[in-house]
Amino acid sequence: MSQVYTTNTVGPLLLSQAFLPLLKKAAQGSPGSALSCSKAAIINMSSYGGSIASPSGWDLMQVVSYRCSKAALNMLTKCQSLGYREHGVLCAALHPGWVQTDMGRSAGHMPPMTVDASARGMLKVLSSLSEKDTGTFLDWEGNVVPW
Repeated sequence: MSQVYTTNTVGPLLLSQAFLPLLKKAAQGSPGSALSCSKAAIINMSSYGGSIASPSGWDLMQVVSYRCSKAALNMLTKCQSLGYREHGVLCAALHPGWVQTDMGRSAGHMPPMTVDASARGMLKVLSSLSEKDTGTFLDWEGNVVPW
């Protein structure tokens, strides 16, 4: 469990801390005060599997270490949004969908979404994020995912 937690939670924390000075500088150098991805943002790749309010997919994926690490990443995202807002940095968690990757197929079923479709959806969502979205958990279509 500690290896999964290190990868999915500690890694994003350390990466965001390392880049925070550059994110602050980018935010200060951008016109306007509104938060956006074109200004400065931390987008954490989460999963429906990390939702405590809606633990869907348990029948397909009973990987407790993964689910716990993504729930912790969601809390990290919320904390980052509260701590970095004053510096002009937007923070959000994003679920890419059930995607046709090695991990997505590991449950023995074929996921419905291609990598290209997921990436296109996430890029569209990222381009539309604004101040109201900081601290949220969204999917590849921009729908709110319950914490």
